[in-house]
Amino acid sequence: MSAPPFVAAADLAAELGGAGPVLLDVRWRLGDATGREQHRAAHLPGAVYVDLDAELSAPPSPAGGRHPLPAAADLQRAARRWGLRAGSRAVAYDDAGGAAAARAWWVLRWAGFEDVRLLDGGLAAWRAAGLPLEAGEVVPAPGDVELGPGGALPSVDADGAAAAAARGVLLDARAPERYRGEVEPVDPRAGHVPGARNLPPASLTGAGGLLLGPVELRERLAAVGVAPGTEVVASCGSGVFASLAVAQLAAAGVGAALWPGSWSQWSVDPARPAATGPDPHPGPAPHPGPEGAAGR
Repeated sequence: MSAPPFVAAADLAAELGGAGPVLLDVRWRLGDATGREQHRAAHLPGAVYVDLDAELSAPPSPAGGRHPLPAAADLQRAARRWGLRAGSRAVAYDDAGGAAAARAWWVLRWAGFEDVRLLDGGLAAWRAAGLPLEAGEVVPAPGDVELGPGGALPSVDADGAAAAAARGVLLDARAPERYRGEVEPVDPRAGHVPGARNLPPASLTGAGGLLLGPVELRERLAAVGVAPGTEVVASCGSGVFASLAVAQLAAAGVGAALWPGSWSQWSVDPARPAATGPDPHPGPAPHPGPEGAAGR
């Protein structure tokens, strides 16, 4: 049985010391390379820095998108650097809403490491609780964790996402203005997959960026057609914010697949349609291709 996806700051603080969890500091923002320096300046006690671009992703490509999933061997090497061992527990956090930390949560779960959680509210919640921070580089003793080739959590390719938009719910976790196609700062085309429904992760949080309670969470999800038993695929720009959407859905008792390539993969293919505006529009028929909707 996997751990619940979120842990409160006070509960995490009570676990530290002794055989407490390995803390993963996944500070990252698109176009900002200062995460490691921010970690050195102040981090949770004993937290090790995790590089999202280098350790939680493979190199970008038109076929795979901006943040393809890492190879299992590369992820295992990184996780051992973080100090993860057989039987370890882990908690990931960031300082920008939780998406980067959720990437670590999802990738570790996908590779077979089950006991990993997200710090609810991230670094801001820890600071708001008056809990201690420390500075400097953290170099833990190397771990021995064994990670698999992926597949413990479901993922889909672009065809699988199109199929979900047509017969289930394809959630787009990007900012509303990017979903509507009003701006596109990164990818070659603006808009969204026809049939996708917009649900930024921040819309499922309340005061202090903390996850909403179960009842309100389910109400917000129901408003976009999501309920237990619904086929759901989470997407965003490149699979990072979608990881947080998967965690939030899991907290509400809803399973969802991740589309790692997301809009960065879809938008480079001129044969795939793009919708604009606030409405989902009809979902497209699955795009023919050699891999169909198979996960990877």
